[in-house]
Order: sequence, then C-alpha cells, then structure tokens
Amino acid sequence: MSRVVVLPLAVYLLLFVSTTARATDVQYCEENAEYEVKVKEVDISPYPIARGEPATFTISATTGRVISGGKLVIEVTYFGWHVHSETHDLCTQTTCPVETGDFLVAHSQVLPVYTPSGSYSLQMKMIDAQNKELTCFSFSIDIGSAPSVVADM
Repeated sequence: MSRVVVLPLAVYLLLFVSTTARATDVQYCEENAEYEVKVKEVDISPYPIARGEPATFTISATTGRVISGGKLVIEVTYFGWHVHSETHDLCTQTTCPVETGDFLVAHSQVLPVYTPSGSYSLQMKMIDAQNKELTCFSFSIDIGSAPSVVADM
C-alpha cells in the first residue's frame, strides 16, 4: 500500500475515533465524601455533541453493595447559571438490581437545536430507593458555535 493512501486513511481513522467518543474528567461534589458508588469515567458519544441529535453519556462506576432501585438526578449549568434539571428512574438507565462490582449507567439526551454555544457543567447524583445519595459528580462539556457536520446531514 502506498504512503499516499495510508496517510489519508490514518487521518480519517484518527478523526473518526475522536468524534465518536470522549472520556471526560469527573469531579466529586464533595472532595472528601465517602460515596458508595465510585465513578471511573464518563464517555460522551458522539463528541462533539451535535444540537438536535442524540448524545449518550455512559458512566462507568463501581459499587460495594447491591442497589435495588433509585433515581438519577441531572442538573445543568451554563456559565454558572442553572438552566435545566431532570430526574430519571435509575432502573431505566441501567439494569436493576445493580450487583456489587462494576456497572454502567447510560443516559441519552437530545440537545435542542437552539442550544447556545459555550461551556456547560453537568452534575449527576445517584440516589437509592431510601433517598440516600450514592454518589454526586460533575463534568464539563463544550457546545461549539458552528453546527456539527452530523447535524447537517
């Protein structure tokens, strides 16, 4: 295979991988808290997020106890201003009961086409059926000013 063909293929693969998923850093809401659910990472797919198109946030986590149910509470801020809240049944976002060990929580969201560009912060809390907070963490996403190529197709 010639170098002329390999280089464009390598660039395409690099771009494809970088736009399909992104692992993002998470910060716990309380630095020294002993949460029962430990979050390993959050993957966002596709990335960058396209307005009007579904985006999936996959949370890799671990727990030391069985979780029979609860809720996932999501708070969104835009440049420090609270702009959106939603609550979901935890068992619609993952398989319940959640067994001891590693598990995934997947939440899909479609951003409205009128979503302003800028930096957003998402805070997620997992709360068990007895209303005990299992974890609380946040992460940032950026929405660009130009519409995504995927959104235009």
